[in-house]
Amino acid sequence: MSDLGRVLRLDARRTALLVAVPVLTAVGMGATAPSLVPSVAYWDNSVVALVNAVRFLGPVASGLAAWTAVRERPLDYLRGLTARSPATGVLFDLLLLSAAGLVAYFTVTGVVVVVTLLQQEAGHPHPLGVVVGAGALVLHIVAGYLAGRAVPHRATAAVVLALTALWGALRAPGVSWWSLLPPAAFHRVRLFTALRPDVLADQVAWSIGVTAALVLAYVTWSTRRLLVVLPLVLALVATGTATLGLHGSDGGTVAPAPAEPVCREWPLTICVHPALRSALPALMAAVTPLAARLNGTPGAFTRVDQRPAWLPATVADGIAAVHVDEDLAPGYEVRAVRQIRDGLMDGPACAAPRPGSAGYRALVDAWLLGEEPPAVPDARAARGFASWSEDRRREWLRLHFAQYRACRLGPQDFRTEAPGQIVPRLLPKHGRRTIGEARTLTSPA
Repeated sequence: MSDLGRVLRLDARRTALLVAVPVLTAVGMGATAPSLVPSVAYWDNSVVALVNAVRFLGPVASGLAAWTAVRERPLDYLRGLTARSPATGVLFDLLLLSAAGLVAYFTVTGVVVVVTLLQQEAGHPHPLGVVVGAGALVLHIVAGYLAGRAVPHRATAAVVLALTALWGALRAPGVSWWSLLPPAAFHRVRLFTALRPDVLADQVAWSIGVTAALVLAYVTWSTRRLLVVLPLVLALVATGTATLGLHGSDGGTVAPAPAEPVCREWPLTICVHPALRSALPALMAAVTPLAARLNGTPGAFTRVDQRPAWLPATVADGIAAVHVDEDLAPGYEVRAVRQIRDGLMDGPACAAPRPGSAGYRALVDAWLLGEEPPAVPDARAARGFASWSEDRRREWLRLHFAQYRACRLGPQDFRTEAPGQIVPRLLPKHGRRTIGEARTLTSPA
């Protein structure tokens, strides 16, 4: 027992472990940093950041493990002084190296969790997703170390590093089910979607199965004991089952996920995904003027809802459905207002607009959006529209909204006969003229 204790203490004091932890931690921090820059913290994306980081962290861990195996191979004669199994020293090495790698990994995980909590986090943590990254990292360590044991040459560590880096670099998110094999490559998760737990479970099973198969294969070879063959077969069966599961997913790693919105209810009701609650004040300030100008028209709305990216933005029944930039890039509120403006348009009618109507529509668009009016060919109409008061423009829009929506505005729609009077165009209807809208409105002084 005294000899065994001395060998174990010798194993535990090796410098490879002291080097591995800070190096792997630094690499992991660098790999996750780009994913933590956006201002929106979604727990699914925190998991994606960790899983994707293993594509960079794993090759470094594998290379360090191979370097350790080659460097410590000459000390095998010390282990031969004890009555231990030939595989005991290797298993103890794998345990220590895996522990060092996991310390670095969970340090990076802690930083990711803290950064997520400090932002407007939403969604739910995925412990299984953290296990996916940990399993892939241990697999790299085991593969690298056993490669160093099998080929004890100084160049082995460099070759292992290059091969595992190539294995990670060949992954492209969503291209093929091969990209789901650890270390997996995931797209950034969009709001209103979530990672599929069955895909994560298959990845965990695949990593555990391959790791167990490599270790058991080495034990079988080093001890020549056939009793180890049965668990080796079970590990291979588990790996095959997980592979079939990942193949069946065919790159579909996310599924729609309902989210309880957060709302601000005055002067309008604006509701967004909980991860974007910080956008409510800016959206309210940007949308309120447009809602006021559309009041009394068929395009009026009193509620704005954020809609998933795969659904169209619309304005109907008093509700404006918009998309909001998930990273809250500068100008996101302006882009949301433009979506509402675009939702007012009649798509088929505007596909073949009246010749020359684009300038008049741009004139009205600039007013609705609170922008500077553009230069239009009809300078008279532009000067007249610019001279009208806000109330007069709103009354004009109520009368001419149908023409505006159908991209049919013309010079006659901006004609005035006397100060304070607007003469709306008589619209043909079934071959006759309607006179219900042919009334003169006098705007307030």
